[in-house]
Amino acid sequence: MTTQSRDASFTEPAREIPVVERRDVLVCGGGPAGVAAALAAARSGAKTRLIELHGCLGGVWTAGNLSWILDPADKPGVMREIIMELERRSSGSWRPMKKFAADPEVVKLLLEELCLEAGVTIHLHTRVVAAARDAQNRLAVAVTESKSGRQAWAASVLVDTTGDGDLAAQAGCGFDVGHPETGECQPMSLIAVLTGLRYDQVRQYTTHENGKRLLLDEMERVGVSPSYSAPTLICVREGTPGSEDRNGLFIMMANHEYGVSAMDADQITRATLRARAEVHHMVDGLRSLGGVWSDVALVSTAAQIGAREARRIHGRYTVTTEDLLTGARHEDAICRVTFPVDVHSTNPERGKSTESVNRTLKSQPYDIPLRALIARDVDGLVLAGRCISGDFIAHSSYRVTGNAVTMGQAAGTLASVAARTDRLPHQVPFAEVRGVLERMEERLLVPA
Repeated sequence: MTTQSRDASFTEPAREIPVVERRDVLVCGGGPAGVAAALAAARSGAKTRLIELHGCLGGVWTAGNLSWILDPADKPGVMREIIMELERRSSGSWRPMKKFAADPEVVKLLLEELCLEAGVTIHLHTRVVAAARDAQNRLAVAVTESKSGRQAWAASVLVDTTGDGDLAAQAGCGFDVGHPETGECQPMSLIAVLTGLRYDQVRQYTTHENGKRLLLDEMERVGVSPSYSAPTLICVREGTPGSEDRNGLFIMMANHEYGVSAMDADQITRATLRARAEVHHMVDGLRSLGGVWSDVALVSTAAQIGAREARRIHGRYTVTTEDLLTGARHEDAICRVTFPVDVHSTNPERGKSTESVNRTLKSQPYDIPLRALIARDVDGLVLAGRCISGDFIAHSSYRVTGNAVTMGQAAGTLASVAARTDRLPHQVPFAEVRGVLERMEERLLVPA
């Protein structure tokens, strides 16, 4: 290594990077979309590897502590399977407005078990840092960094489920970020897991709109003004009614970090430090009120601050605001979205809650087509989760994890069919993908 000057740069010598293996399908990102993609690919016959940055699968559900699943109702396949298994383990339950809450620690184990049983090879503690295309513009290799050093992974089809679109960006795909006029992104939030509460004693403070207002009032009683003016308390486990034990388990989302880029490590670091300090301050304030809050304790803050948006990768179809307003239907529909427009204010000067657009734009249930999951600028790359192709408003609706899982299942199925038949994803007729999805659903519905 040679340095040019003390403050300028240094030149890293060229080096050979070993290609560790070749798989049918390589899924990069082990969050809700990535797990579903890997499961679908492996179950439909593809040799599949799943690469994940954190030390667990589940992404925002686990490393992010937000195992509060939005828009999961009536979603077939992997989404239904995960919910049914969490219910069987008494580790998750339905909440008002068709939302599902689960224990993040149990979710970690369940996702690992499902992937291992399906034959997925899991690779944790590893970040995607580069990608390479061949002479025909086909994505051929993803490059990673980890304790094992710099490694290359080849696959017939690659799937980007990183959330931030890291793999697609490294491969040279075009993308959009933030509001179309300002480039501002929605704020980040650091999720906390709390205990020392009982649901029957704090029910009025939980997720419905009146509960958010009451929780805000409680915080402000002790001079705590949260950066998010609609603080949300979500019950995962109710605790034992009528007993002295306050052993319930809750998730709290009560902070906003504005103006933070999900592609800037320094900005994310500073946001995380501020958010963690604020979360501790809020919990200490609630405890000082005594009464139902006297035993409230902070179990953990998330290992990863939650990013609502980053890159929206250009695909072969772009989900638009018009799609939401008209309830668009598509012949290649792979996900029916029922979640509303949910733009969190991008700028604290315009108010700390949500944009007025949430009240004025009324979405109808609409389809996400498979084409929105196929990268436009690079062949052999499929997308799933919040990095798919869509505009700013549409993204605020489809980005939630109930939809991410369903998108992931479709992406993994498409990747498997393409890899096993030596075609590019955009060359596979939708009827073939739909047939595989239907057969997988039939098997899941057959009692074991």
